[in-house]
Amino acid sequence: MWLKPEEVLLKNALKLWVTQKSSCYFILQRRRGHGEGGGRLTGRLVGALDAVLDSNARVAPFRILLQVPGSQVYSPIACGATLEEINQHWDWLEQNLLHTLSVFDNKDDIASFVKGKVKALIAEETSSRLAEQEEEPEKFREALVKFEARFNFPEAEKLVTYYSCCCWKGRVPRQGWLYLSINHLCFYSFFLGKELKLVVPWVDIQKLERTSNVFLTDTIRITTQNKERDFSMFLNLDEVFKVMEQLADVTLRRLLDNEVFDLDPDLQEPSQITKRDLEARAQNEFFRAFFRLPRKEKLHAVVDCSLWTPFSRCHTTGRMFASDSYICFASREDGCCKIILPLREVVSIEKMEDTSLLPHPIIVSIRSKVAFQFIELRDRDSLVEALLARLKQVHANHPVHYDTSADDDMASLVFHSTSMCSDHRFGDLEMMSSQNSEESEKEKSPLMHPDALVTAFQQSGSQSPDSRMSMNILTSVLLLYTKEEEAFWLLVAVCERMLPDYFNHRVIGAQVDQSVFEELIKGHLPELAEHMNDLSALASVSLSWFLTLFLSIMPLESAVNVVDCFFYDGIKAIFQLGLAVLEANAEDLCSSKDDGQALMILSRFLDHIKNEDSPGPPVGSHHAFFSDDQEPYPVTDISDLIRDSYEKFGDQSVEQIEHLRYKHRIRVLQGHEDTTKQNVLRVVIPEVSILPEDLEELYDLFKREHMMSCYWEQPRPMASRHDPSRPYAEQYRIDARQFAHLFQLVSPWTCGAHTEILAERTFRLLDDNMDQLIEFKAFVSCLDIMYNGEMNEKIKLLYRLHIPPALTENDRDSQSPLRNPLLSTSRPLVFGKPNGDAVDYQKQLKQMIKDLAKEKDKTEKELPKMSQREFIQFCKTLYSMFHEDPEENDLYQAIATVTTLLLQIGEVGQRGSSSGSCSQECGEELRASAPSPEDSVFADTGKTPQDSQAFPEAAERDWTVSLEHILASLLTEQSLVNFFEKPLDMKSKLENAKINQYNLKTFEMSHQSQSELKLSNL
Repeated sequence: MWLKPEEVLLKNALKLWVTQKSSCYFILQRRRGHGEGGGRLTGRLVGALDAVLDSNARVAPFRILLQVPGSQVYSPIACGATLEEINQHWDWLEQNLLHTLSVFDNKDDIASFVKGKVKALIAEETSSRLAEQEEEPEKFREALVKFEARFNFPEAEKLVTYYSCCCWKGRVPRQGWLYLSINHLCFYSFFLGKELKLVVPWVDIQKLERTSNVFLTDTIRITTQNKERDFSMFLNLDEVFKVMEQLADVTLRRLLDNEVFDLDPDLQEPSQITKRDLEARAQNEFFRAFFRLPRKEKLHAVVDCSLWTPFSRCHTTGRMFASDSYICFASREDGCCKIILPLREVVSIEKMEDTSLLPHPIIVSIRSKVAFQFIELRDRDSLVEALLARLKQVHANHPVHYDTSADDDMASLVFHSTSMCSDHRFGDLEMMSSQNSEESEKEKSPLMHPDALVTAFQQSGSQSPDSRMSMNILTSVLLLYTKEEEAFWLLVAVCERMLPDYFNHRVIGAQVDQSVFEELIKGHLPELAEHMNDLSALASVSLSWFLTLFLSIMPLESAVNVVDCFFYDGIKAIFQLGLAVLEANAEDLCSSKDDGQALMILSRFLDHIKNEDSPGPPVGSHHAFFSDDQEPYPVTDISDLIRDSYEKFGDQSVEQIEHLRYKHRIRVLQGHEDTTKQNVLRVVIPEVSILPEDLEELYDLFKREHMMSCYWEQPRPMASRHDPSRPYAEQYRIDARQFAHLFQLVSPWTCGAHTEILAERTFRLLDDNMDQLIEFKAFVSCLDIMYNGEMNEKIKLLYRLHIPPALTENDRDSQSPLRNPLLSTSRPLVFGKPNGDAVDYQKQLKQMIKDLAKEKDKTEKELPKMSQREFIQFCKTLYSMFHEDPEENDLYQAIATVTTLLLQIGEVGQRGSSSGSCSQECGEELRASAPSPEDSVFADTGKTPQDSQAFPEAAERDWTVSLEHILASLLTEQSLVNFFEKPLDMKSKLENAKINQYNLKTFEMSHQSQSELKLSNL
């Protein structure tokens, strides 16, 4: 066991201890009198002293000391009762610490690092023991408090487990604690006065693997988009890696694989995930994969036992698996025997008399008059009671109508002993089909055509064109050998259980198995993998092997044998047969010059596979029609090929395949995410002026904002989860609250307290279809105008933000519009400069308005004019935008001037409308006889309007000002022009947003929870 380091002087202990091993920093010692043959007098005295001491005072016979070169002070860090125990600690130190300590320059740093690591290991061992004794140990609660304080996550971020470890930063390890929560991997370290915090969302992890580096033989490497991080020095690295792999898989499937989300209830309650739940989930998935049972089947008990096997005339040791609707058995020896008993077929479960030869036996009888004897069952009474309760429930839900004519057939369906599977019929799987679940009672109508079968099955989901074609091929072959209804249920079994996630929109399951197949090629055929650097060419061919079970690329009479093996051994049969095909052509493939030649080699080989046992004439595959070979090609018998596949590559177990699927599902899902990102950016980049690298960071922020709402918030009616079936640009969308967060982080138009109101108006403007969601393209198009647009584009955007639909009657900042003008309109439009000169803006303003009218795009829809209430809100926004600007005073003076001018323009237009005078828009033919609005403005600048003291409601509706008026007025002030045309730095905003995005979200969540708490206390 590890010991809390305490300093000792070695010279005082030389007579009691003997050094067994030593290194630069560690010494392994044995206490005298232990392990010696005869022993000297000193050893006998020490041994006798240890023997007579009380057990609490006895000293462990072995220990490990930490020694710093040049120091006489040593620290015991481990002790052991046996040589094997202490050697385990010594090996751990050699593998994890010894090579690491050389990176430290200071001896004190070495001692501090080792002592801190040992203390962390002691704390982890203690917490592990407590976790076994009680449900929520105190140590876990302490870790939870530290986790919440250090990372400031909302309460919804549940901690699953934690471990002591080191995180490598370059060549220097940082000792600390690794916290694994339902959505994040977090690491905290405070070492040598330096604090380190890492937060990595599971959805950002692109690769999770065990590797080694120069200093350590075994580490866990986390790969994200931009970084690789190594974690090592775990007390139990296997356990840590397994938990991390499970958490990453669960989170990615919950957040990125929407097609699986609805099918797995466990994914819909992430707050209920615990370490025990992860272990149970892994065991459940292995159970369903091993016996190829429905996805909804839940495992209840796993019991060691023995089963009487007639073919071996003895009891075979193994394990019994009891689930909702099945009793299953698998032998300890892989491939000896496997049994699947649907409870619908079980007639009785009885306890037998306990004897010395048959300890704790039970008998399970099925309706085909076959009985199965299990013995050596621990806690037999409670097991039988639970089995009988489930048996009663199954029979109540699915009444059994006994048919004695089927007894002979049923007897051959239940018991399987592993042998070369060449005589199995497709119908043998019907026993395990979905007829044993609730769906089996709903659809029993005969289906007469492959398309009809496929159409009926597709009613529950969407398929890609490739998967639909593959399903048609498979269905056609099933109909050749089975009845219509049997073919349907076999198709259900294949698509839902034997090939999970193969026949959906993105064919995720097939792509995962393709990645697994590539790794198996590298492991079993390294020379071929080395020759073909890019195995994607093989994947393009082998994909059809998996989707159609070789039916589309092999003669039918041979391919049906492959289907037999598949129904018996599952996907393992396809993996090993694919390896056998590549191994048979390895020499030719290694000598091929390009991918095209390699593909032709495989096509010709598969075309010439025959079945000597087939009663019918040989039928070639469609590839044979494209062959231009003149010489006869060697023929391969399918039986020989299958035999080779089992003999050479049959060592792959279901557990190994499932582990590889875990590993590669992360890569495949992240590959789809990268594809989505690249397609969205490819569409957006030509339409905006934002740099591509900045667009990528904006996309990451946009996606992270969506994900954070999925982490910690209850789904709102308007919000939708990630839907991979939608077009790329619409897969991630955000609602108004999420948009407000992003607007506050990245928008250059920050207006203090007014920012949130401006964000709401911007969202309403961008939400064209009124579904309360916007996509990435609309978001960046708006930002592009704010950062890179011309002044007239920015003013136009601001103008649109203050008219409907952006500004509504219920806008919270405009409930009580001002009834008086902001400034007096009686001031003349002649302003003095500091040097005493005066500038008359009459001619400038008239010319600007005329030029804007000429340049206006005739095809563009004219924007409505702005009312008094809307104009007041427009002015408030401008005032807020100028706050804390370096030129704040000049800007305020300039906007006051422009506001006065625009108010006068609106008043003149109001009087002109009431008197029936013609405006500029009446036509060029009226200009000679009627003054334009501009002339009216400047003609009356010295007069005070009679109704300027107040704006009656009727007159207020007539007060308007246009975009052209506003833009022309703003152009008269150079300080305003400089403000809107100055270059803006987006990179600094993005860097700040990446740092503060989590903080802003957690602050909002904590503020919201406090408000709810106050309301509940009222």
